[in-house]
Amino acid sequence: MIFDRFHPLPLIAGVALALLTAQLGNWQLGRAAEKTALQARIESAAATAPVSPSASMQMAEWQPVRLHGEWSPAATIYLDNRVHRGRAGYEVLTPLRLEGDAGWVLVNRGWIAAGADRAVLPDAAPAAGSVNLAGIVRMPQVDPFTLAPEAAQGRVWQYLDMERYRALSGLAVRDWIVQQTSAAADGLQRDWPRPDAGIDRHRGYALQWYSLAGLSLVMTGVYVFRRLRP
Repeated sequence: MIFDRFHPLPLIAGVALALLTAQLGNWQLGRAAEKTALQARIESAAATAPVSPSASMQMAEWQPVRLHGEWSPAATIYLDNRVHRGRAGYEVLTPLRLEGDAGWVLVNRGWIAAGADRAVLPDAAPAAGSVNLAGIVRMPQVDPFTLAPEAAQGRVWQYLDMERYRALSGLAVRDWIVQQTSAAADGLQRDWPRPDAGIDRHRGYALQWYSLAGLSLVMTGVYVFRRLRP
């Protein structure tokens, strides 16, 4: 019989590998499409004029803003395990009381390197008095991946939990935060990476997976042909 000439295991393995790698290629193309859409949203928002948020204004992510107010340094927190150019450090977040009745907003002021003694936090005090700054609106990650049992240990936080921050600080900060882009004499780095980066890399990975899927089908076809050939 025909099926006595070849073992079905290589055939099944070849087809399964082709299906798996094709699915991985589809996933990489999906990630590229997501980042392409994100890039379009970022560029569209960046083209809009900066706004000064009021108490009732609903803000969209990536909206440029201009803020005027006073810092509250006592409520500063440090987001741990943030890497910048291969160095470990913190992102420093300080609440800003906006002028008038616009309320409070938490500002990610930038990155600072961790010292040799992790028990001592680096000095990142903001300027005193009224300040003007520019930034973009960002939405905190809703369900961040972490192995830490708690979000906060003193002023060092593993991830930003807005509800807990409000409870601990006593400040009714907005649901969104601002990523500062304007310069300031505070020693913090603010060359923020774009989250839409890597579109071409995803497409390259997709091509590799599709190539492997095609190779798997070719090798499986060669195996079947050789076994069925008289």
